[in-house]
Amino acid sequence: MPRFIVAIASLCLLASLPVLTVGCAYTPGGGVSKSDLDQQSRLALERLYDASPGARRVSREARSVLIFPSIVKAGLVFGGAYGEGGLIRGGETIDYYNSYSGTWGLQAGAQSYGYAVFLMNEKAEEYLDDSNGWELGVGPSIVFVDLGLSENLSTSTLKDDAYAFIFDQKGLMAGVSIEGTKITRIKAR
Repeated sequence: MPRFIVAIASLCLLASLPVLTVGCAYTPGGGVSKSDLDQQSRLALERLYDASPGARRVSREARSVLIFPSIVKAGLVFGGAYGEGGLIRGGETIDYYNSYSGTWGLQAGAQSYGYAVFLMNEKAEEYLDDSNGWELGVGPSIVFVDLGLSENLSTSTLKDDAYAFIFDQKGLMAGVSIEGTKITRIKAR
């Protein structure tokens, strides 16, 4: 029986290596310069708008957009995801944030993706500003929009506090969920 326990513990340690690697590869606020992050964010938004005209329509009604151009996710039983982004209002980046999550369960592989959260009203912006980290799915009402269904969104149907779009998925993991992801303000260099 002890060998079985040692084998399970070794497997858990081995499974956590991708998470540790992702965590060590990025340091909050230290991964990317402000100018690089600004440029990556604007390019990512354009890719999103090209893939989803519905996202462009939502952006016209939004007060601001929280954009994460590249989230890296890896896992084998235990997993993690991390990326950095910015809050854009009126065409200008006004603050910087990181996005991170930890997961466990049936998973194996690695992937990257981007996501944007369109903040539609002052309530959503204030919550982001006042909270010590926003856990998506808690706080302001947020709708997770499928790119294919985004065509059905119009100014008369945009009633929620925030709308999130996932885009540019690449890699060898099935599915992406950002619900439960924690977003925290950072000081970009």
